[in-house]
Amino acid sequence: MKRYLPLLLISFFLTVLSIIGTTYLVGYAGKENSSSLTTFTVYTTLPVEQVSALAQEYEKLTNVRVNIAPFVEKDLLSKLSAESLNPQADLVLAHRKTLKQAKDSALLIPYQSEYTDIIPGKFQDTDGYWTGVWYDPMVFAANQDYLRKAVKIPGKWSDLPLGSNVRFGMTDFLAADAAANLMYTLVAANGEEQTMRFLKKLHPQIVQYVKFLATPARMASMGEVDIAIVVHSEAMRYVKNGFPLQVFYPEDGTAFLLTGVGLVRGANHATDAKQFIDWLTQEEAHLAMARQKFYFVPTNPEDRMYREYAVNNIQLLDHHDMYLPKQQRKLLDKWVQAVRLGIQH
Repeated sequence: MKRYLPLLLISFFLTVLSIIGTTYLVGYAGKENSSSLTTFTVYTTLPVEQVSALAQEYEKLTNVRVNIAPFVEKDLLSKLSAESLNPQADLVLAHRKTLKQAKDSALLIPYQSEYTDIIPGKFQDTDGYWTGVWYDPMVFAANQDYLRKAVKIPGKWSDLPLGSNVRFGMTDFLAADAAANLMYTLVAANGEEQTMRFLKKLHPQIVQYVKFLATPARMASMGEVDIAIVVHSEAMRYVKNGFPLQVFYPEDGTAFLLTGVGLVRGANHATDAKQFIDWLTQEEAHLAMARQKFYFVPTNPEDRMYREYAVNNIQLLDHHDMYLPKQQRKLLDKWVQAVRLGIQH
């Protein structure tokens, strides 16, 4: 047996080398294939996990890679400006406010196609510099135990049972753009005095002004509040997970945040970027988001998910170009003093 031991050791050694070599080559081949993919770059202000859901699905379908570069709004615009003579990005995927600023700074170029033409005019730039792909409206999300004993179902803002023992949950206006956007919208629609009067009446019934957009939906789902004033996407996450929650779209109109996409001026991969814009307007993109539990409302009225959410008659209140940042800050300050702190002027 000792006579064959060296041969066995040599055989074992060669086998290990073969396995290691094969593994390395497989890994190397994978990297070669990966790096050989056509790639374009998206600058975004959205959470990476949202954009990743789209990027992964698109690469699987088209064998084209989407490189994601996340920024806060100010940094994204500064980066685009600094690179304007040598663009590194091909697309911007962001909320409408960011896209409008990019257009105004001559950082985008128009793009329109038979796919973007389907999107209603209120969801896209009139000159085609950007196209809205989904939006997230503010809704009422009521606990079903509360609804079984409720005297009136909340269909309008004026239907909310103020001056009662009904408990509400909502995100602090100072904590999230979507929450602050609700106040700006109500002021634009109803006037500052009437809106502050409404918020003062609502204030005593707010269980907690929370920091995150998801929390009011969680509180309503768990029965910690009766009605949540919350973004659609977070409310639907709990509905889809089987929690006892029912969503209502305010019949007298509601605020919303619009997300869109624009083509960067001088994009190096414009053809691939345009194809991605077209894809974002279609059902496959929104299904990819829903599989990762992101439930936004498509801007494409032919999308199956648009019909599923039953938003055909939803009235969207649009204030987006009415208030400058200084005016917004003034409204927030007035809310803090008059409502949160109860200071009378």
